Order: sequence, then structure tokens, then C-alpha cells
Amino acid sequence: MANRTVSSTGVVIVGDRPKPSQDLYHLWLRTTWLRAILLIAVVYLAVNALFALLYLAVGGIANSRGDFFDSMFFSIETMGTIGYGEMTPATRAAHTIVMFESVTSLLLTALATGLVFAKFSLPMSRLAFSTKLTISPMNGRPTLALRIGNERSNVIAEARIRLGFVYTEISQEGVLMYRLEDLKLVRDSTQALTRSWTVMHLIDESSPLFGMTPETLDAREVEFFASVVGTDDTSLQPVHSRHRYLGTDVVWGGRHVDILSELPSGEIQMDVRKFHLVMPTAPTATFPYPRA
Repeated sequence: MANRTVSSTGVVIVGDRPKPSQDLYHLWLRTTWLRAILLIAVVYLAVNALFALLYLAVGGIANSRGDFFDSMFFSIETMGTIGYGEMTPATRAAHTIVMFESVTSLLLTALATGLVFAKFSLPMSRLAFSTKLTISPMNGRPTLALRIGNERSNVIAEARIRLGFVYTEISQEGVLMYRLEDLKLVRDSTQALTRSWTVMHLIDESSPLFGMTPETLDAREVEFFASVVGTDDTSLQPVHSRHRYLGTDVVWGGRHVDILSELPSGEIQMDVRKFHLVMPTAPTATFPYPRA
């Protein structure tokens, strides 16, 4: 049976030949912390079990009962440089294995330290994307909008966003093609991305979305992709994030609920609980698109 995987873009990959041995470092960076810690523990215990079998085979461990568990305990004490002194190597063969285990311990410790540090230092963004895209009148003209925000209390400096969409098209020869087009944004960058930023695309005659309806979005299997890049002002490392929307995620005749309000003290309040909420908008004569 052919291998079958699903990528983050929603594309099902069939017939791929995974090469995990060539991507171990990449897989390590992408795995969860729980799996990473379990992997380190399993490797550590497996290496100690191997040396325990060697000690068990050659013997020569003073004050050992001669079973696997004592050999395992002696191996862990040696690799961890604990050295309680209750069990010690008493033969040349045992001393030789201790020598090889000490070198292995240095290599494993250095490798584990480097991998853990690399995973800790990996820049991770916590950017939130609204669950829905909306199309509603803005200053009398149909506008596609989405909302993004930083879930941390810091700032993403010089953040830039790109919005594009993919759709199917049949050529004159009857060939099915997948087209990718960028959508021009009213504003595609901000000096400081904090908790909320509404990204808008004006649907005019120059827009690839001009004249489309919910039915055409469905018929052309339209998908939208939003990507954000910027610099974390705390770690000064580049961060990025992306989100995928289906055509069914578009709310026609709706807009995102305003999350900003002014308090009696004059301060501005942001209610992030309303981040994903969408409210309907009244139809206008200049809004030519159908309401779903």
C-alpha cells in the first residue's frame, strides 16, 4: 500500500518515500516536548541496558549480585558520573567497558544538551487568525477582511502579511489547473503587531474575486492562505505563521465584531473574547454580492 500523508496545506501526499534518517534534526524540532523528553529517556535507558548486558557477559563488578538489574544500576551510576562506590569494576574487561561507557556518556550528554538547547531557542509565534473571512461593505465598497492578533503581550515588529487564494480552472484543452493569485491588501504591513489587526482586501474590478459568489467559490474549490512574518521584539528572532481558509469559511454580508471600546477613564479597552465573533451587516445598493 502506498504511503499517504496530509500536509499542513491540506494536500494529501500519496506515494512519497519518507527518509526519516535524513530528517532526524528537522523531526526533532517539530516534535512535541513530551515526545522529545520521552525519546531522550528511552535512548538513555536503552544505551544503559546495552552496557548492562556487556557487564553481565564479562562480569568483574565487585559487590554485584551478578544479575541484570545490578549491572543496569552500575551502568547508570557510571554514565551519570554518580559513582556511589558500592559497586566497582574489578577486572580489566570491566574497566575496558567502563572506559567506553565514559566516552559514550560524554557524547550522549553533549548531543542531548545541544538538541534541547536548539529546541528551546526555536522561535515560536503565537499569532491568532480569525476563524472566518468576511465580505461586507466598507465605505460603500465590498471588502474581504480577516483579523489577526498576537496572543502574547509583546510586539511583533515590522509585521507583514500576504493573502492569496488558490482555485481550479479548466483550460481550453480541458486540462484541470490550480491557480494561485495574490490579493492586494489595503495595508500589508504594520510597524507593531499587538493584539489585533484587521486585514482588508478591496473587491473592485481589478480584484480576482470580483463577480464571485458563494456558488463560484464552491465550484472552483477556492482556498485562501494568509501568512505573517515579523520580528519578535523580545527575542529579536524572526517569527512567522500561516493559516488556511476554505471557501466555506467566508461569511458573506458579515463583519468582525469591534473589540475596541473606550472606558469612562478615557482608556481604550480591548475585549479579546470577541476576537472571532462575526456580526451581520445590512445590505446596500453598492454591495452586489449575494448573502449566504
